[in-house]
Amino acid sequence: MPDRTLTVATYAAGASLAAITLIYVFAPTYFIDNAQSSASSGIFGSKKQGVVGLSNPANDCFINSVLQALAGLKDLRLYLIQETHRRSLDDGRVYARVVLVGASDVGSTDDFAGRKDLPEWKIEGLQAAIVSRGLKDILDALNERPIYKKTISAGPFVRTLELAFRQRISRQQQDAQEFLQVVAERLCDEYHAGRRARRLARLQTAMVADAEQRGSPSPETLRPAIADVALTSAVNVTDAAASSAASTRSTNIEEDEGFPLEGRFESQIECLTCGFKPKPTESTFCTLTLNVPQASSTTLNACFDGMFKTEFIDDFKCEKCRLLHAVEVHARRCATGTEASQEEARLAIAKLQLAIETNPEKIPKGVPLPDLSEAPKRRIARHIRLTHFPRVLAIHLSRSIYDASNLSQKNSAKVAFPERLPLGGLLNQKKYRLRGLVTHKGSHHSGHYETFRRQDVPPPFSNPSTFQPSEIFSNPAVASSTRHLAVPEHRSEASSPLTSVPDLIATGSGTDSSVLSLDTPAPPRDLPSPTSKPMPMTPSSEPQTSSPETRSKGVAADHKRKKRQQQDRWWRISDEKVKQASTSDVLGMQREVYLLFYELDREYR
Repeated sequence: MPDRTLTVATYAAGASLAAITLIYVFAPTYFIDNAQSSASSGIFGSKKQGVVGLSNPANDCFINSVLQALAGLKDLRLYLIQETHRRSLDDGRVYARVVLVGASDVGSTDDFAGRKDLPEWKIEGLQAAIVSRGLKDILDALNERPIYKKTISAGPFVRTLELAFRQRISRQQQDAQEFLQVVAERLCDEYHAGRRARRLARLQTAMVADAEQRGSPSPETLRPAIADVALTSAVNVTDAAASSAASTRSTNIEEDEGFPLEGRFESQIECLTCGFKPKPTESTFCTLTLNVPQASSTTLNACFDGMFKTEFIDDFKCEKCRLLHAVEVHARRCATGTEASQEEARLAIAKLQLAIETNPEKIPKGVPLPDLSEAPKRRIARHIRLTHFPRVLAIHLSRSIYDASNLSQKNSAKVAFPERLPLGGLLNQKKYRLRGLVTHKGSHHSGHYETFRRQDVPPPFSNPSTFQPSEIFSNPAVASSTRHLAVPEHRSEASSPLTSVPDLIATGSGTDSSVLSLDTPAPPRDLPSPTSKPMPMTPSSEPQTSSPETRSKGVAADHKRKKRQQQDRWWRISDEKVKQASTSDVLGMQREVYLLFYELDREYR
């Protein structure tokens, strides 16, 4: 009997230890993963759950609000991961050499190529991507899933900015839009600086490969010529040599998608008298500023119309109309002047007619024109349209109002904004989805900024290539060797010291999109096929179970309902204070909305 009691006690103790072990091991993971589903029932209201907050030792709410909004942009985080990973794969000497603005810019259309007044120390910082690395670190920290209330400081990132610009950032009352513009433009400049450095390395590779194919002197004798490429604006490398060198190293080239916040729009004017359209002027932007009209309430579409609708301008001096007026003046000289003046006038008319037919903006040489004050004044139409839609559209609603005495005040008009934003024409329509916004409460000179950020917990997905080296844009399912980008020094017969930029990209073919979506839901594993045949009906008094199709529809409906509930959840972040909000709460911030962040749907890219 005592042995039986001891056995029962032993089994009870073992079962208790097993239960404690299960609770200790699996309970934390269960509660973390179940936080999203329990939020709607009020369980998530405890202070121990939430996202990472940012401390505000002074007047840093303008910094904290922008960083929290950027932390909710998945495309921006994906870009920072790819950009920093790309630079870690490349040879450090590619970015250590200062590439002056103008070098390797043949055929370049980016706005960074036209800036030739940058000092060398700033180019070094741009090529080193100081701000990109610092922003990635703090965004990674803000996207942690803490099991207790956690607050960090934005101080390290602020010091990174101060190091990059070599100046202090004031802690006085600042504008969140100005801080966002400084950060976004700096990230854009760092992207183009790295791209230019890689382009120069590719050109140097082409020079070395072309010299070896033609039996030119050894690469040691080519070093001065290669170094001169980085110091001149004209690169004397034929396209054939560059393309042949690149084609021998890569057969499947995949270009990156660029900086996600960078967009372009062009301005076109049209004379309503002669119909002449000069060459449109194209501009780039990282934040799109829209003026809020002075009204009690308006919409975001009305703000877009204020910038992109057709504008009519009077008293404009059209170049073509000026040349036509000059032809009329010279024609009158032909009728009333001497024979010499008539011959001169006929020659001028011929040159003017040629310029009118070819390029009215280029005045022919040697042809006198009437004074500009005598040129006719015309009415023109000005059109502005987006030519490149950014993946992340950052919208700034300008609420500043200036009176006659140049005093500013805040425009407190209500601005209704949608969760889904369609842009573009009928044939080229893009659709954006709201990801976050920054609100401001207070006057034009003081107040407080808050951030609304959509709750997103990406589902886990399998990666069969976890322990295999991967490249920048490689498909996780494709195993490939890591190749590096290096600066050419000497060349041996066994291996090439420089690999062109396309070699950084995986050559394996996979799915259409090489970048895994962060919000792609994991497919259900044990769902029956919709085409499976139902069980045969047999007469029985027992209750019959539902068919696989019915169960599949029920599971799919439940999955859609849970996904819709998850998409309806937002964080309301005020420095270190984190609360929950719904989509209706977000769309109701019409009087306080200041910055909007939309992401382009992947199906429209």
